[in-house]
Amino acid sequence: MTKKDYYKILNIPKSANDREIKKAYKKLAMQYHPDRNPDNKNAENKFKEIKEAYEVLIDSQKRSAYDQYGHSAFEQGGYSNNTSFDGNFSSNTDFSDIFGDVFGDIFGSNKKNKPKKGSDLQYNIEISLEESVKGVSKEIFIPIFQKCNFCHGSGSYLGEKSKKCNPCKGSGQIHIRQGFFSVQQTCSNCQGSGEIIDNPCNQCNGSGRIKKPKKIIIKIPKGVDTNDKIKLQNEGEAGKHGAQSGDLYIQIFVKKHNIFQRKENNLYCDVPINFCMAALGGNIEVPTLDGKIKIRIPEETQSGKLFRIQGKGIRSIRNQNMGDLFCRIIIETPINLNNKQKELLRELERSINNNKNKKKNNPKSKRFFEGIKKFFDDLTK
Repeated sequence: MTKKDYYKILNIPKSANDREIKKAYKKLAMQYHPDRNPDNKNAENKFKEIKEAYEVLIDSQKRSAYDQYGHSAFEQGGYSNNTSFDGNFSSNTDFSDIFGDVFGDIFGSNKKNKPKKGSDLQYNIEISLEESVKGVSKEIFIPIFQKCNFCHGSGSYLGEKSKKCNPCKGSGQIHIRQGFFSVQQTCSNCQGSGEIIDNPCNQCNGSGRIKKPKKIIIKIPKGVDTNDKIKLQNEGEAGKHGAQSGDLYIQIFVKKHNIFQRKENNLYCDVPINFCMAALGGNIEVPTLDGKIKIRIPEETQSGKLFRIQGKGIRSIRNQNMGDLFCRIIIETPINLNNKQKELLRELERSINNNKNKKKNNPKSKRFFEGIKKFFDDLTK
């Protein structure tokens, strides 16, 4: 089943900023929320659709992937296994989640502050054109904060239990009365966790994580290009005190190739031929990523002419369409000629110059010199 465009679902333009996305989402979420539409299956499905679109477009990384690859960025197989963009969406949302950013700062929340998720990381990797076309697995080592094995991420020595924070009574929040309002703020003693570690782990100093090299196998899919990114979920830095790890983004850079140039999903290469073949025609072999193939050069071929070979480019990672190979003909002037070869060329030159119809042999030269004559004639008028 074909999915609707996320921008159309929220009724916003593709240029919408975060504020416009949130405004559109809140309006539609209030309209179709299941609590307002009990036993209405259509409203429930519509709400899930709205929330899925919002969760993608409000996340800069997911939005970038969606703009570049469409829905295939989140489908199984669009990127395989660990290298897929995250396409999991939650359908359970209450009104406090929708409007929490508006009212949360005023009235507070009864929930503890969750341990902060670890930082996202980016790793730049350079691959060859052949690897980008055919796909490849790469092994990398990165220095990264990982969960402390000694305390298993708890931050407490020998796994000792933390104790409840006294100032906030374990809630992670303290109440301050201001006139008619009771305002909730994050407890500064426990930083909102509600717990205090009396005996911190001496290996990680109570943070629950240690920085050390980590080996990661990256599976790069077929068809990637420079500036494409691959997301490895939970492969970033470990969070403090056992919190969830961040994500790792692999930035792709494709090395310059000595034969081919890539433009979108097409390949281009220069093919030199001598002027005898250009004039008389013939067969030549040209390179492709799968080996050599023969093409026919017709008579009177001019330098710069493009020959298109269908299906010999790169398969699109987005729609699986195959690109083409374009061979650009470059006529090479011979060098290191011996006396006999030079005399043969002079004989050819005399033959052309003595021909009454010599202008037919060199039509570009004729047009060029006629253009020069007209240019100077116009200057003297």
